[in-house]
Amino acid sequence: MARVIDLRSDTVTLPSPEMREAMYRAELGDDVFGEDPTVRRLEEMAAARLGKEAAVLVTSGTMGNLVGALSHTQRGDEAIVGDQAHMLLYEVAGCAALGGLQLRPVSDVGGLPDPDAVRATVRGPNIHHPRTALICLENTHNRRSGAVSGPDEMRRVTSIARVHGIPVHLDGARIFNAAVALGIPASQLAAEVDSVTFCLSKGLAAPVGSLLCGGREYIGRARKYRKMVGGGMRQAGIIAACGIVALERMVDRLAEDHANARLLAEGLANLPGIVLDPSTIRSNIIIFEVLSPRFNATQLATRLTDEGVRCLAISPSRIRMVTHYGIVEQDIRDALAVAHRVLR
Repeated sequence: MARVIDLRSDTVTLPSPEMREAMYRAELGDDVFGEDPTVRRLEEMAAARLGKEAAVLVTSGTMGNLVGALSHTQRGDEAIVGDQAHMLLYEVAGCAALGGLQLRPVSDVGGLPDPDAVRATVRGPNIHHPRTALICLENTHNRRSGAVSGPDEMRRVTSIARVHGIPVHLDGARIFNAAVALGIPASQLAAEVDSVTFCLSKGLAAPVGSLLCGGREYIGRARKYRKMVGGGMRQAGIIAACGIVALERMVDRLAEDHANARLLAEGLANLPGIVLDPSTIRSNIIIFEVLSPRFNATQLATRLTDEGVRCLAISPSRIRMVTHYGIVEQDIRDALAVAHRVLR
């Protein structure tokens, strides 16, 4: 094809023309001294959108989750996470390596840790046990095809945390996708947790950056951890300027990504050797099984990439595709035509 259709991730988005202009015109200062006005404005906007007292700009979702978890815990503590959580599988064991925090996985059910498993896993006082100091959720859920959890579903887990006085951190990398899918403000989802990280650099299409939001005292601790792990970025307003545009312009358009994902899922489900239920796709991530006698997932992903449709094999039998800013309906139809040709 004349055009490469990159469906590997929504991290491949390029900044919009408005973001590039905002970056050029951004007012700057030293953010480590708290003097960058553009960063301060973005942090205030983020806290307001998530219904929290304060926010801090970090370089990535991984840094946001690391700093977020460490700001709730002490070395030797334990955090409960789902066994398919991004924090557990894709963040290089940072909580353990840098924070002395043990992540204890429990079964994920439809994108949330199983409430019964969480209840059974919370540690009681015992000299032999680490303290259960944190419970972590993810919404939308990456490994569960962008599964969306509403406030009532989240409450099945957060209510257990409240009984035991345990804070809850939300990996909300794509929380605005969840909010758009549910037709509610992101603050309704964040209200169920004590802290939340969200990414500017995924569906919101900014080139870099994430925000950690929570209580004012908590964010004060987080700023110190951010500095500790090398996240003090000085004149970071050039990054924050894109984030401001992302929050002002890119949230509502996520519905377009969701519509394209459903179109893609419906088309893929009709192809031989692919197992996929389109009704399960609620946001912008499609994960499907490859049961073709001709290809495993890695081979199929390679063939599609060779034909101009980039995607990721995430296991020997599963492929992930993600819709995002820069991908339009015609790209989806072209990608499906390529998949049809390769598989048939």
